[in-house]
Amino acid sequence: MNKEVLEVLENNPRATLKQIATMTGVSTSEIRKTIDEAEKERIILKYKTVINWNKAGEQRVKALVEVRVQPQKDVGFDAIAERIYRFPEANSVYLVSGGYDLAVLVEGKTEQDIATFIAEKLASLESVQGTVTHFLLKPYKEDGEILDGEEKIKRQPVTL
Repeated sequence: MNKEVLEVLENNPRATLKQIATMTGVSTSEIRKTIDEAEKERIILKYKTVINWNKAGEQRVKALVEVRVQPQKDVGFDAIAERIYRFPEANSVYLVSGGYDLAVLVEGKTEQDIATFIAEKLASLESVQGTVTHFLLKPYKEDGEILDGEEKIKRQPVTL
């Protein structure tokens, strides 16, 4: 598996085989083989576009929810994490260290949508012992992309 090809795709999923070949020095047939194999083995899970929804005129509300759970015998946190990640409102679910066990990134159209999800679906799960919700107020950078303005390279002044 050519990791250099995967890194190029991670940064630019729209890169053509020819562009990737130029950047990596790998033949286009080898790149195609790498991509096909990575998709088949679920190494490449998704090709993604990052959209600044605020600029597109649509309001979306996100929250980071810390969840304390009772791990289950023989499966630990995996079974409850799976129940949570199957909810469409849960964009990402992570096992974390600290005072809580899971971090869940939730998205809805309104704060009330998120509150309803937490109250009716998440907190009502038998293994869930508690939650803390942090609403994300203003996005500055998402998936490595600066959302407002152009990224400016700050250079140190040259002094003689």
